[in-house]
Amino acid sequence: MDAMGNMTVCYAAGWHFFRFYFSIYHRFRVFNAERVPLQGPVILASNHASYIDPPLVGAGVRRQINYLARDSIFRVPVLASILRSWEVVPVDRDGGTGRGLKAILDRLACGGAIILFPEGTRSRHGELNPARSGVGLAVIKSTAPVVPARVFGTYRAYGARMLVPRPRRLAVKYGRPLFFEALRAEAQSCSKPRLKEIYQQVADEVMAAIAGLEPKED
Repeated sequence: MDAMGNMTVCYAAGWHFFRFYFSIYHRFRVFNAERVPLQGPVILASNHASYIDPPLVGAGVRRQINYLARDSIFRVPVLASILRSWEVVPVDRDGGTGRGLKAILDRLACGGAIILFPEGTRSRHGELNPARSGVGLAVIKSTAPVVPARVFGTYRAYGARMLVPRPRRLAVKYGRPLFFEALRAEAQSCSKPRLKEIYQQVADEVMAAIAGLEPKED
């Protein structure tokens, strides 16, 4: 099946809009999008420097991506309808724990693609921040491969203090899938202290893979 056919009508409309916007206004480039599986569960793990990072990562691949949004946003009727049509995953304030984690794992179990940000929040200076253990928890609890992704130029284009995006050139690159079978197996029976170490170890490995991506073809 053509991957574009797996998108909902509303998501496809948004996907085409952002592709057009990024192409015209930011002259964006996409590297190694073929590394993202077009079917089956996958976690896209990206650096985070701007509000435009999620749609940029999603616009680079021809499959529907499940984004995360605070469940409080779903209380706005019109906005909630749009988010549901895009199959956005509502999460609680903790995001990576409790109901948020369950929502993420449920979507992955259904064969969805989820985008997560290992840094936990946007970078205040545009540089990479250390990874938090939350992404490691989601990875270990799932069976999905992890595709690292790195966005370039988004901080200069639409940093935290900017009111409107600037026409800076953007790029997104996808890395080779990461698999954590050995650590997932160890996590089944290890001690709680070791389990916490595993979560952080996975997060650090994912962040290192993101840091190793350069804006050019491999």
